Amino acid sequence: MFNFDQLASAIARQTVLCIGDLMLDEFVYGEVSRISPEAPAPVIAVNHTEIMIGGAGNMARNIASLGAKCIFVGLIGRDETAHVIASRLAHDPSIEPKLVVDPSRPTTRKMRFVSEHFATHLLRADWEFAHAVPADVEQELIDKALEALPRAAVVVLSDYAKGVLTKRVIREVIDAAKVAGKPVIVDPKNPDLSVYRGATVITPNRKELAEATRRHVASDDEVAAAGAQAIKLFDGKALLVKRSEHGASLVRADGSAVHVPALPGRVVDVSGPGDTVVATFAATMAAGADWETALRWANAAASVVVGKQGTATASLAELRAKILPHAALVNEEKIALSDDVLDAQVKTWRKQGLRVGFTNGCFDILHPGHVKVITDARAACDRLIVAINSDASVKRLKGPERPLQNERARAEVLAALEAVDLVVIYEDDTPLRLITQVKPNVLVKGGDYRREQVVGHEVVDAIGGEVILVDIVAGFSTTSLVERAKSGGP
Repeated sequence: MFNFDQLASAIARQTVLCIGDLMLDEFVYGEVSRISPEAPAPVIAVNHTEIMIGGAGNMARNIASLGAKCIFVGLIGRDETAHVIASRLAHDPSIEPKLVVDPSRPTTRKMRFVSEHFATHLLRADWEFAHAVPADVEQELIDKALEALPRAAVVVLSDYAKGVLTKRVIREVIDAAKVAGKPVIVDPKNPDLSVYRGATVITPNRKELAEATRRHVASDDEVAAAGAQAIKLFDGKALLVKRSEHGASLVRADGSAVHVPALPGRVVDVSGPGDTVVATFAATMAAGADWETALRWANAAASVVVGKQGTATASLAELRAKILPHAALVNEEKIALSDDVLDAQVKTWRKQGLRVGFTNGCFDILHPGHVKVITDARAACDRLIVAINSDASVKRLKGPERPLQNERARAEVLAALEAVDLVVIYEDDTPLRLITQVKPNVLVKGGDYRREQVVGHEVVDAIGGEVILVDIVAGFSTTSLVERAKSGGP
């Protein structure tokens, strides 16, 4: 059984082979406030557009976003859409595209017009030729897939019924994977599941399962019964059922089933969560996770992407926040590892009209002197940022034997304090750049400094802020504690 960090680390060492229907997703967002005088149709005043790789390409993007490598075999035409897709895939170092060109058809493209005010899709326009590829293109797809197979831990077939996954492509890839001992996961579109015979796991949604088995699939028991029937149709080991707002289910060949509810969260867009579920399930399976763990990760990933606009992906950090208990995340959420995170948090506090405070130090061994400075600083503001020197910075300031604790350990100890709202690590010898970036309302240091010695006081003065010097606790300093420890003194 893996813990989160072990599984995340294992995923980063995996390669997943994905074959399927590639497309370009375009989203046109705007406001609708009137009806066209030319026809009874809404007029959308466009605010912005977004372009994303979709279809099986979204599967590849989600595999890569989790840290795994994806070898992707797909089909494009010879047009501008193909150029956009190829260019975007080439810029993702975790995706190795193996694209086959069929000049006889357009690259699949879907454009959605979305009303931002009503949060609804108004119209979708499709450019596609949804027929089976010709025999020569079919063979090229098979050759590229089989060539990549030895390097992959898991194979994913992402079927959007656009012509790439012909019966022959499906058959040759599944048979070759079985010979090589590679699990095959299929996201199906064909209601005849026997087409995917020999796949390890198939991942239909509720509608697809109902159509394949001609059963009602509303309740857990109905899903389990239909799932057991479906597994017999394709002679596999398990079935993962995507149940939308009802979560997900995993049915095994022996008839046993695991049902997990959807995780709470705001639903913004339902474009593409199925790809995210399958990609996460495949990546975790490749890393050695058991089926139930893979199911729970996949279900959590779905709750991440439905909270985003467009064809989205889920990162490991977002999954971590969904999967781990809140108590385990509190400290981590209080550590800002990038300027973007720091800026976003300060911006949020400013919008709320909160008074932001700032203090800094090495905090190598947390002692009562530190605690007094921090608690007094927090008493003078609504939110407190504590900035700490990086390990390299501490060595330059304190000598080669310091710090005693690395920067991550020091950050976690500080984040555990209730008085601390955010911890930031800085590489410079002084926090001046950070103070200039944050522009705190309150700047706090220990009383062993004079006001003019406090780094950043000019910045705070310029914005009408306050510099506060806190009385220190006599007899406590990290340097003196280290010296006493070395000498064996009390």
